[in-house]
Amino acid sequence: MKEFEKALERKDCEAVLEYLDDYLEEIKKEDELRELLKRLEDLALECEDELAYELAHEIAHIYAHLDEIEKGIEVYKKIAEKYRESEEKYSEALYYLAAAYEHFGLPEKAIEVYERLLELEEKRGDKKEEALTLAHMAINYEELGDLEKAIKLMNKARALFEELVDEKNYLTSLIDLAHFYYEKGEEERAKELIKEVLKTPRDTDIEINARLVEAEIYAGREDYKNAFKSLSLALVKAEESEELFEFAFDTLIEFIEDLFNEKLYREVYENIDVLVNAFEEDKELKDFFMAIRELAKMKEGIENKFEEVYKKVPKELKEFIDELKKPKLGLGLAL
Repeated sequence: MKEFEKALERKDCEAVLEYLDDYLEEIKKEDELRELLKRLEDLALECEDELAYELAHEIAHIYAHLDEIEKGIEVYKKIAEKYRESEEKYSEALYYLAAAYEHFGLPEKAIEVYERLLELEEKRGDKKEEALTLAHMAINYEELGDLEKAIKLMNKARALFEELVDEKNYLTSLIDLAHFYYEKGEEERAKELIKEVLKTPRDTDIEINARLVEAEIYAGREDYKNAFKSLSLALVKAEESEELFEFAFDTLIEFIEDLFNEKLYREVYENIDVLVNAFEEDKELKDFFMAIRELAKMKEGIENKFEEVYKKVPKELKEFIDELKKPKLGLGLAL
């Protein structure tokens, strides 16, 4: 693609990013791809600010496709080294490096970099950035299963957000703490924190995340009625944003899929009407939830109207229902 080649020659980072996906589709050989990667890595070191990190992100994803993620992250390290003499830019580069490790599922590496970043933030007394870094570290420790450390660090972040009167990040830290306590088995403490978040006026994304953790807590108690209610409240609230709706909908779908996998069909058909009623005006979603209800009845072996309702469901939503319809093979079956 001539436009891409010209952009690469004149080192136009923005144009390279614009044409990159189309250019990649034209590459058929691995050696061509690796040659391109070398040129992109060189260019990333010359790009300014956000464009450098956008290009680094694309490079890392290509290397991940080649199962060589460490090579992909190397470009972030080179950018950080480039800015070592500038404390502000170096800190930013360390953040992007840690976030890359986090994104590609390497929490231990992410923590190592966040620790270096935290030292710089403490040195210059930047409490806001310090709190954000502590929160990131806590999430990565939770990924590693070290809930004690995760709770300790998130509590430090929470205290700083409270001191800074940063309400949104303060409430977000409470939601994360609720999740950590739930994972630790302290459900009552988790529920208290969610109640604290939901008792005050809050942003849409804060409320949605709180409702989703609340649903997780109720499900852990096998209180599926309230779990479905919390998920319904989250989904209705998420209608204000396409991105948030997709996030809440995916969480709901995963929850329903888990119930079907566990053969908890009664728990589905007895409680999913809260979603049917919530989306009374949205025929597509209403039919979708009704079909799931009737499928659960069919799986339970009781009278149902599945075939009648299923044919009304839009094609793109039928795919999920078709997966639920498939019989689950027992683990003890011989192959």
